[in-house]
Amino acid sequence: MAVIILAVAAIDQATKALMLAWLEPGVPFPVIGDWFRFLLLFNPGAAFSMGENSTWLFTTIQLLFVVGISVAARRIHDRGQAFGLALIAGGALGNLIDRLFREPGFWFGHVVDFISVGGFAVFNVADAAITVGVVVFVLVLFLEERKAKVAA
Repeated sequence: MAVIILAVAAIDQATKALMLAWLEPGVPFPVIGDWFRFLLLFNPGAAFSMGENSTWLFTTIQLLFVVGISVAARRIHDRGQAFGLALIAGGALGNLIDRLFREPGFWFGHVVDFISVGGFAVFNVADAAITVGVVVFVLVLFLEERKAKVAA
């Protein structure tokens, strides 16, 4: 599980470094027309830029979340659940690194976002990992519950 968490965070940080070197902030780079493009933005808030003035709060919550998942993961024996949680934790760690070490300063850093699909919110690899992790975790729970009902 630790390998997945660290791999997700590393891939997230590597893609952000690449985009920071390659793109100009706020200038779209079309990949597939306007449907899929890279657009470098700096997000001080949470998803969809909510809570822009609460960066310190989101940093604290993410730190507690990453630690909490790492502790809870030791009790999980289902591989699907563990995989989902590892994706979530890896994504949270990737964004936490931004909040801790990016401008404007320690604990108040802005998250680097750069993926724009179909006019939806701009996001990053960490956000995608969190979303996929939640879907995997919930799907595994649903399938296990259904399997238990069939067996009963």
